[in-house]
Amino acid sequence: MATDPRRFAPATVRNRDAILHVLKGHLPSSGLVLEIASGSGEHVVHFAQAHPLELSFQPSDPTPEARASIDAWVASAGTPNVRPALDLDASSPTWPIDRADAILCINMVHISPWAATEGLMRGAARLLSTGGLLYLYGPYRRGGQHTAPSNASFDEDLRRQNPAWGVRNLEDVSALAVSNGLGEPKVFEMPANNLSLVFRR
Repeated sequence: MATDPRRFAPATVRNRDAILHVLKGHLPSSGLVLEIASGSGEHVVHFAQAHPLELSFQPSDPTPEARASIDAWVASAGTPNVRPALDLDASSPTWPIDRADAILCINMVHISPWAATEGLMRGAARLLSTGGLLYLYGPYRRGGQHTAPSNASFDEDLRRQNPAWGVRNLEDVSALAVSNGLGEPKVFEMPANNLSLVFRR
């Protein structure tokens, strides 16, 4: 009997509706949405089911196991507006896609080296047209300070796992975005001391 390649991320069930609420006010009504670091694939299926078929979703992840999980979730959910997962590393100078109307990146910035965020911003500058959306979600420091004790503990745990990881300063991420041709973000407070950042090209 074949094993089910689908992965399950408990945090997804907790945060997906709050994220969707923000996205509903900012995603275009049609076009292509690229998701960077799609992970299990649960987010992209949830978002695609909540939007009309005129809006297509392109998941991606650099790991084969994640891509297998994404495609399995899409197959089991029967979401026709989700494309097969791409092998895409945000830090790479070249991506296997040349345009998008919006880019989503959920919980990657703190669980990856800073080079991945640098690559993400360069990629957004290449792929997005004027007015295109870059959406980020996760925990951030504000003014160099953690917004909650739980975020400070999470940051310490991340850095123990990999010194190149960690909760980033919102101001550093915003400055990097601006240096790549994006505007200052709209910031939305989210449950569990996370933030939604909405940038426009």
